Amino acid sequence: MLFAVAVFAPLLGSVIALLLGRAIGDRACQAVTIGCMALASVCGVTAFVTLVYGGGSPGVVSLGDWIQAGSFHTQWALRYDTLSAVMVAMVTFIATLIHIYSIGYMSHDRSIWRFFSYLSLFTFAMLMLVTADNLLQLFFGWEGVGLASYLLIGFWYDRPKACAAAMKAFIVNRVGDLGFAVGIALVYATFGSIDFTTIFAAVPAHQGDMYQVFDVSWRSFEVIGVLLFIGAMGKSAQLGLHVWLPDAMEGPTPVSALIHAATMVTAGVFLMARMSPLLDFAPGALEIVTIVGASTALFAATVGCVQTDIKRIIAYSTCSQLGYMFIAAGVGAYQASMFHLLTHAFFKALLFLGAGSVIHAMSDEQDIRRMGGIWKLIPLTYAVMWIGNLALSGIPPFAGYFSKDAILEAAWASHAGYAHYGFWCGLVAAFLTAFYSWRLLILTFHGKPRADAHTMAHVHESPAVMTVPLILLAIGAVVTGFAFAEQMLGHDWMAFWGASIQLNPANQVLHEMHDVPELVALAPTVLGGLGIALAYLFYMFAPGIPAFLGTRFGAVHRFLLNKWYFDELYGAVIVRPLMGLARTLWIVADAQIIDGMPNGVAGLTADGAEQIVKVQTGSIAHYAFAMLIGVVFLVTVYLFIR
Repeated sequence: MLFAVAVFAPLLGSVIALLLGRAIGDRACQAVTIGCMALASVCGVTAFVTLVYGGGSPGVVSLGDWIQAGSFHTQWALRYDTLSAVMVAMVTFIATLIHIYSIGYMSHDRSIWRFFSYLSLFTFAMLMLVTADNLLQLFFGWEGVGLASYLLIGFWYDRPKACAAAMKAFIVNRVGDLGFAVGIALVYATFGSIDFTTIFAAVPAHQGDMYQVFDVSWRSFEVIGVLLFIGAMGKSAQLGLHVWLPDAMEGPTPVSALIHAATMVTAGVFLMARMSPLLDFAPGALEIVTIVGASTALFAATVGCVQTDIKRIIAYSTCSQLGYMFIAAGVGAYQASMFHLLTHAFFKALLFLGAGSVIHAMSDEQDIRRMGGIWKLIPLTYAVMWIGNLALSGIPPFAGYFSKDAILEAAWASHAGYAHYGFWCGLVAAFLTAFYSWRLLILTFHGKPRADAHTMAHVHESPAVMTVPLILLAIGAVVTGFAFAEQMLGHDWMAFWGASIQLNPANQVLHEMHDVPELVALAPTVLGGLGIALAYLFYMFAPGIPAFLGTRFGAVHRFLLNKWYFDELYGAVIVRPLMGLARTLWIVADAQIIDGMPNGVAGLTADGAEQIVKVQTGSIAHYAFAMLIGVVFLVTVYLFIR
């Protein structure tokens, strides 16, 4: 019962705010949506504690029949196990804090009721996704978060950039969703069901199934794994389908914290963990997952080093950290990917909301080149940003240290070549992460003020309604690492995860990662410290070095500043050719050929009528003459026929 309340309470708040928002006013909408979110959070956390520590039993909460067509039958049902309980507790707790934070951040907006309704709607869709008991219901939640993210990214619809970003996110995600949908169809073709319990029980019996693709036979599990990962690539912004994530920063900052740090972008990681009983028997697919995840971690870290928009830096950081999670999933350490998902949710939401506090203090300025010298003016925001960056950089004892190091240790322990590629990419990304994190911190808070005098005169700490959520998230960024590391990743991990994560018996990576060489275990922390030291050298002690390097290696700097030219490449190879083709089809095929024939006949008819009507002059003499010609014509025809 508690589990169902946790899922549906946000929907109730969203519907009330959306339907009655104008009538009851902004304050009432905030009270209703936050009240429902608080109820969901209490129920979600209680359900998690009861299941994991209180002797509760996993199960399925049936809500009723959904689709029944011939032999195909599926239900609305909530899957109650450790994997879903962890996600529900995390999503509801962080979403509640973001709702509260939004009271202050969105206080001057004209559509507060609409914003809070959208936030709660998104939360409900995410909860439906993580509690789904079958792939179709998961896809329902998957598309629901896509719709809600479109509404939230484009919330300020009077801004062209926000509208373009919302469309970009929606379209790019459709590419991944197509792969996901085809993957679901292939799962049904293989197992005759889309219910998780049925699928997972039948995995051993279908390991040898083959699927024909372009006259080549592939193992069905490999094809399914790749298709599901394509869906995950779109939602979780992996290399190739990542281009929507930075642009999505056009939405309000609370949206960035909720969607692009803690929830929606982690949906792909959750999908990998949920389907682990199948994916663990698809080594080829997992190799692709690892390579793409590792490449994403490295790519996004390099780009983050040169960005100047405070939110975009954190967005690329999110992209990089998602790459780490897929490295873990690819080497079979699904538990480590979920652990990093949990810790990342706290410290990345903290960084986004901290950035929002900075933007709020700096009169909506987002360029870190126009900041500086404000740490004494907003000390609490400065302190929590320190905590968030320490966690992100993997410095002990903060949360990111435990989860990020676990991923790299698992990649090393896997011994496969692609896993070592993930390890080295992750190691370099750890150094770059620490560097750009402290670059952001130093340029934002230290040095001489670079903003104008008017802006500096109005710098102030955010109100309590914004700072209290920051403090609670900061506590999470400190304690979640050591609080859950042993339970989630220790030798008795099965006692925590139960049957929610099932592995191939040959997968012993979680045991072997505890025996890696000490140098491997220390390397991420050492490189993190070196990255912080380099940032201090470049931006605190010798600030002329970055400008010199930017000039000396201008081509490299432009390459990174332009995000490896992915947008330009897609524009040249995909967008402009398709737009040209669409324009040609419109003008030639549609306007000239399809519309041309009926329009031509209509035109001839109109022209003929226009000529005939000229005969109607109104003169009796003309009519008499026409009648005479007609009589002569008829007589002539009669004589010839006769």
